[in-house]
Amino acid sequence: MSNVSQFHTREQIQEQACLWISRMDRGLSQTEKRELVIWCNQNTTHHSTLLEMASYWDDISVLNELSGLFPLEKIKKSTHRFAAIALAASVAIVSLFSTNALLDRSFLPFLPSLNEQALTQTQTFKTPIGEQNSFTMSDGTHIQLNTNSIVEVAYTASFRQLTLVQGEARFDVAKDKSRPFTVTSGDKSFTALGTIFNVQKSDNHEMELMVTEGRVLITKASEALAVIKHTLLTTNENTKRSELPGILVTSGEKAVIARHTETPVKKVSLDQVQRDLAWQQGMLIFDGEPLSKALIEVSRYTSSRFKILDPKMANMKVSGYFKANDVDGLLSSLNSNFNINYTKSADSTIFLALAE
Repeated sequence: MSNVSQFHTREQIQEQACLWISRMDRGLSQTEKRELVIWCNQNTTHHSTLLEMASYWDDISVLNELSGLFPLEKIKKSTHRFAAIALAASVAIVSLFSTNALLDRSFLPFLPSLNEQALTQTQTFKTPIGEQNSFTMSDGTHIQLNTNSIVEVAYTASFRQLTLVQGEARFDVAKDKSRPFTVTSGDKSFTALGTIFNVQKSDNHEMELMVTEGRVLITKASEALAVIKHTLLTTNENTKRSELPGILVTSGEKAVIARHTETPVKKVSLDQVQRDLAWQQGMLIFDGEPLSKALIEVSRYTSSRFKILDPKMANMKVSGYFKANDVDGLLSSLNSNFNINYTKSADSTIFLALAE
């Protein structure tokens, strides 16, 4: 029998705890409840981290679930005394106040590790050309970065602020009505309370927002965060969009910010969403785009550059599924389907021409 135990970093334990919290949010099965209790009993850090992550969650059902799974009288005083105090404080807050008060700063000292230091996070995430990566924040928010992208994170006790320096990212935002989640890109900001959205930045004036769940408010980057927070908390289906300090984009909608052009928000089909967000599965989908446009998209995933030698080729319609960084597969498809030949130069330029 092996006596070797597997150790996890704090970040790994936080990710596991956030996964359990999300499961509790949608409801645990009896099997999952047993598995959660076993996981918590494996290590006191598992239990305390679960409570810490739960305190960020803006859903009363989560802490109610915890109080049912871990009744105070069953917690061993010798090993779980500190966790028991934390749980008692959490349950007391739930019973005395509404969900919106869970993160009231006057109660932070009663929760484990939930202080200014725990709520403050400053990091930079980046991906090189041709690669993608995912990250989990301290509040349970998941960030997926596309190729050649950089995101700077600045969490505080009051706001969650990020800057998309370049590239593209998907944000699966953890619910927290007390701390808006704002992504600034160029001269625009995209703010949500808890939702899923995708932002692509071409330059400081050209961006694209796709919302797949919830709602996001687009404002000028200079807009006060307090104003944005108030708007999101008070806006409902009866609010006139013309009265808002920005553009409200809801689930299934897309907004394009183009230089000197105001593009209205538009509803997009499920097929369009899948095409636009196929990169999240490492794929590129083209459905009748001009070859020139398709090559610009492919160029984001490789250090190679394409040069079309025959202008007539630029408007050829391209359709198909391609792996994001599979340049050779794309070239082979162009050759077999469009009779396009290619040559590669020493400086990684790929020349395309119609076969004679």
